[in-house]
Amino acid sequence: MTNYTKPFREIGIDDVALVGGKNASLGEMYRNLSKQGILVPDGFATLADAYWDFLDKNNLRKSLGAALEELDTKNFSNLNVIGERCRSMMLKAEMPDEFKTAIRTGLQGLVKEYGKNISLAVRSSATAEDLPTASFAGQQESYLNIQGNENLIHACQRCFASLFTDRAIKYRVDNGFEHMKVALSVGVQLMVRSDKACSGVMFTLDPDSGFENTVLISGAWGLGENVVQGAVNTDEFLVFKPFTGKVSNPIISRKLGSKEKTMIYAEAGNVNSTLNIQTPKEKQEQFILSDAEIVKLAQWAIIIEQHYGRHMDIEWAKDGVSGELFIVQARPETVHSQRTKTHRFTQYKLKSKGKVLCKGIGLGSRITSGYARILHSPADIDKLQQNEILVTGRTDPDWDPVLKKAAAIITNQGGRTSHAAIVAREQGAIAIVGTGDATQTITDGQLITVSTAESDTGFVYEGKLEWDEKTTDISHVEMPQTKVMFILGHPEQAFKYSLLPNDGVGLMRMEFIINNSIGIHPMALQHFEQLTDAKAKALIEERTKQYKNKRDFFIHRLAESTAQIAAAFYPKDVIVRMSDFKSNEYANLIGGKQFEPKEENPMIGFRGASRYYHPLYREGFELECAAMKMVREQMGFTNVKLMIPFCRTVNEGEKVVEIMKQNGLERGKNGLELYIMVEIPSNALLAEEFAKHFDGFSIGSNDLTQLTLGADRDSELLSDIFSPFDPAVMQLIRMAIEKAKTAGIKIGLCGQAPSDYPEYAQFLVECGIDSISFNPDALLKGIENISQAETKLKK
Repeated sequence: MTNYTKPFREIGIDDVALVGGKNASLGEMYRNLSKQGILVPDGFATLADAYWDFLDKNNLRKSLGAALEELDTKNFSNLNVIGERCRSMMLKAEMPDEFKTAIRTGLQGLVKEYGKNISLAVRSSATAEDLPTASFAGQQESYLNIQGNENLIHACQRCFASLFTDRAIKYRVDNGFEHMKVALSVGVQLMVRSDKACSGVMFTLDPDSGFENTVLISGAWGLGENVVQGAVNTDEFLVFKPFTGKVSNPIISRKLGSKEKTMIYAEAGNVNSTLNIQTPKEKQEQFILSDAEIVKLAQWAIIIEQHYGRHMDIEWAKDGVSGELFIVQARPETVHSQRTKTHRFTQYKLKSKGKVLCKGIGLGSRITSGYARILHSPADIDKLQQNEILVTGRTDPDWDPVLKKAAAIITNQGGRTSHAAIVAREQGAIAIVGTGDATQTITDGQLITVSTAESDTGFVYEGKLEWDEKTTDISHVEMPQTKVMFILGHPEQAFKYSLLPNDGVGLMRMEFIINNSIGIHPMALQHFEQLTDAKAKALIEERTKQYKNKRDFFIHRLAESTAQIAAAFYPKDVIVRMSDFKSNEYANLIGGKQFEPKEENPMIGFRGASRYYHPLYREGFELECAAMKMVREQMGFTNVKLMIPFCRTVNEGEKVVEIMKQNGLERGKNGLELYIMVEIPSNALLAEEFAKHFDGFSIGSNDLTQLTLGADRDSELLSDIFSPFDPAVMQLIRMAIEKAKTAGIKIGLCGQAPSDYPEYAQFLVECGIDSISFNPDALLKGIENISQAETKLKK
């Protein structure tokens, strides 16, 4: 009898021609990585010869080839007809007796290993599948919860037939594979009982930016098909690879998904034996994995990546009976690994914003505009014109022929690892997934603008908006001696910007994170029971319910957002400025009005250092300190330095340094450096005294100009007076730099002027400034101006 199957223990990565990429990878991991603690469910694979014999014994080669010859490969107008004809031939054919016997023998082996009443996952693996140049992901079918010999044989035949799904046929045409030279291997694997737990996917890099030092893990309750198909909005976790196994907490981001559906087993045995049910509300509000499980999966991902020597796209599942985690599939990542390393960087910026129709997870960092086309089925492909914007509930691999026509993709459901997200990346398209309501808020045929350039949130705007595109060739950018650093406040942009030439982050604005990621006044969390605003209390209860206490919500959210930026630039310096809200801005946070004074002029009132030791805010500052302690000690980011804003007197500086020490942030301990902003004339005039208590200065040129000239920087009436070139301001800046040099400490400047005015950069370079920090859109121009200034200085 022909040998039609092989157990996983006899299969390796070199067997792609025999069992396809998916099964070759499963065998490779089962055989080689189990000894490193990675659990892979056992199974067996049918060989390519079994597929060819099936065709030959049913005389199908010629008839299939003839049918495929009729395919319209230009417009694919008859794709569904040809696909249906091919699948029908395959399903009407008879499985050879030898094949049936081999399947039964393979199943007996698994029963002997795992017990009688086992369920099986039956997956298709094309012999050209999961190659580095073509993922083939999702092109053929998988069948879950299969039990018994006859159901298993039927599922195998269905897998054979799925080699001729419409999407698989078109995929082969698009990627240059000859239909009749691709065979189908079936992987039969013990089914992990993730229906009673959770499952998902993970990437060994950030799939959006290509940043290589993270593992992205996403998942939902139940079987993994919901995650892959984008049927649910998933939980997401980012783990910093260099620190995994080396620090107590390498998790730099957690995002709770709604996870509305849970796929479970239905009637056992046949090919339709799963059911999607509504996830109970309490489980929607829980994270699917513990911290220990997140770290274990990340460690496994790193081992798998190192074994294969490339970035990987991995499927995982947790067994709800045993509580153990398993790897159920691994394939090469096919977007960034195949993308030519580009040296061109394009920035997109809306000139104005309009009415927001909906928003979701944004992918692509671009902007486009076009007419929306709402489709409810891939059968409606003819309704979508080239470069229209596809709007739908969710997509699965059946949508692939449709997606290639779309200028952008917008879905109600799905996460960053869903099918729509992966296909959008492969095609370089813009996508917004997980909007929740795009098909309700957007009208079919409506002119819209899609922007994913503002943050990791994508926005759909009404009408056609105008935007700027600026492309720069960064391949020949030479960094000047003066350090060039970023001004950042949005963690989700950090990975993308870290790929630009830079020396780190000179100013990370903590208040941006508090406003965007937390939204709650820290004192309202410290004194929640004293809150008198019932609406604020209800909002706080809703936002903080995933945390043991209200303090933890603030500390963890602030720590993770900071860590994401610190990870993006590690080991370069990331200088975090402690919060610098004014009292009116703090009052706008949830619960804030009860804890803030009413001031006539908040700009020069209760802000910066004066808050940190004052009874009205000291406990809030302690939460900030706890978050920064977590970032540096538990998460390992000692590249984080801390900066104190708006410190009016030396005595005030001493008080703040002492409070930080009491809260575990002692200057010099574990390499901690403390900086101070130079934004008040007293800071420059007494710089040598401030230098005794701090390791560095950062000039805040806007506030320094405002307070030196007594001119409101936001007043149009005083715009002629407010000038960075005013002699008094420039004298104070020169004084601060000279005194810093004398004291032997670092000094930089944060602001727009050195990029807007070459002569301002020239002035700073001549003074001997150590670093200049820019907003991302001004960084490249700033590098150019500094380089020119240094060249002139050498002449």
